[in-house]
Amino acid sequence: MIPHAFVRRLLMLAASTSVMALGASQAFAQDGTAPSGDADLRAQVRQLSTLVQSLAEKDQAEIGALKAQVQALQAKLDAQAAVAQTAVPRAGQGAAGNFSVASSAPAQSDTGIGTTRVEQNETHHFTLQSEDGRYTIGFAGFVQFDAGAYTDFSPSSRIVGPQELSNGVNARRARLGVSGTAAGDWSYAFIYDAGNSQDTTAKGIQTAQIVYGGIKGAAVELGYSNTFFTLDQSTSSADLLFLERATPSNIATNFNAGDSRANAGVRFFSPWYWIGGYLTGPASGDSHTLTGERFGAFERAAFQLVHGPDYSLHLGLGVDELLRAPNAGNGTPNTLSLSDEPELRIDPTTLLNTGTVGTVKNPVTGGHVLDLETAASWKGFFWQGEYYYYDVDRFQLPSNHFNGYYGQVSYTLTGETRRYNPQAGSYFRVLPRHPFSLKDGQWGAWEVGARYSYIDLDSNFVTGQSLSGQPGAIEGGKQSAYSFALNWYPNDIVRLMLDFSHVDYDKANGAAVAGAPLGVPVGAKFDAVSLRSQVVF
Repeated sequence: MIPHAFVRRLLMLAASTSVMALGASQAFAQDGTAPSGDADLRAQVRQLSTLVQSLAEKDQAEIGALKAQVQALQAKLDAQAAVAQTAVPRAGQGAAGNFSVASSAPAQSDTGIGTTRVEQNETHHFTLQSEDGRYTIGFAGFVQFDAGAYTDFSPSSRIVGPQELSNGVNARRARLGVSGTAAGDWSYAFIYDAGNSQDTTAKGIQTAQIVYGGIKGAAVELGYSNTFFTLDQSTSSADLLFLERATPSNIATNFNAGDSRANAGVRFFSPWYWIGGYLTGPASGDSHTLTGERFGAFERAAFQLVHGPDYSLHLGLGVDELLRAPNAGNGTPNTLSLSDEPELRIDPTTLLNTGTVGTVKNPVTGGHVLDLETAASWKGFFWQGEYYYYDVDRFQLPSNHFNGYYGQVSYTLTGETRRYNPQAGSYFRVLPRHPFSLKDGQWGAWEVGARYSYIDLDSNFVTGQSLSGQPGAIEGGKQSAYSFALNWYPNDIVRLMLDFSHVDYDKANGAAVAGAPLGVPVGAKFDAVSLRSQVVF
């Protein structure tokens, strides 16, 4: 396209030439030799003069329009910066990190009530909002449908231990609810999960939370919600790189954090830091009938040491304390059980499993988890990893210590960067720059990833001896897993995920039976292929 400036210069040159021609024609007229096209030249000069004047006016209009666009963009940036410092419930934190806020003064009607309007953020989340932005309500939720198969399952023993796992499908999550604000400083969220078709996890309330955000950069909250302990858990399940969080992370939150957990606490946040502390109680759906409920606390601090539009460096430390382990009723001991499915939820079988820890004679008296978290991004590259140290204490027995870790790396083939979520001290999923469109020849965003995880849930256990003869021992087994991911993001709402995993579960027989003496391997090795379809709204 020819630049406007060039066109204007060309027209002005033509106008100048015409004026010169007009001058010449006037000279000829004085000599009595005027050319016959004199009137035509005068008309051309008038037309060109009018055109030059209109172009000048158009330039001023274009400059004014550009100034208005700059002002609008700056207002949007200011509003987003303000919202980034305004507390939002965990369930209301969208993938773009942008939440609708009012930017104009209220327009009062005859009744003195502001006009209601609908706001939309970058990820197309719609919110019904009062004109002043102090009262809002919006629908939120997402659906994850999984399908998977376990291949090459090879048990270490044909007598004891796992023999096979079942293929199938699973409505992993089907969450629907509302979130919004009240009187400006207060916000709320209620989310119900109708998914969890994996046979073992009951459907029920996932979030029922009230948040006070009247202090800039802080949130005081109470209710049921997902917790912010560990970087992996602080990442929304809609934003994970793989279908499931790493097993060491799930074991860490098994103590007294994790999903749908009763909690009360405060967090302070900015683009540079996240610091918070919470008291935690039972999870939604836990029994309250004559049982001793679980209570604990966690503290976490995370920092963005450096960050920019396409790079960041993140470090953090967390501590989780089990203050009181749960029991099954009056006269029953406080117990704890640590277990997890092998990083996939198609078959609900838990391979890695400590069993019930705690007896009437030796009940669980407490425990804690230490977590060191790291993350970094640079353009399309992203790294995340954590190390965990677990401790379980029992009355009149030595403490049991475990450890685990994972590391994962991803690369966005189409160049997008995972953006930071200051509200949670974690990272969002990829948002495609160019949504999929056959008409426009666009293919959305593509991401590849790899992860290795390891955990050891054996403590004070001597291989080759009976577990029943070692009261201070715990034998949960060891597990290592290699996972690879291919993720396609057609747009901000839809994501398709393909995972391949190789899992090696290692355990020694601690209870002799015919054909399986003490100490022989009773673990398993297998591969798994899984696919997830996800819609977030």
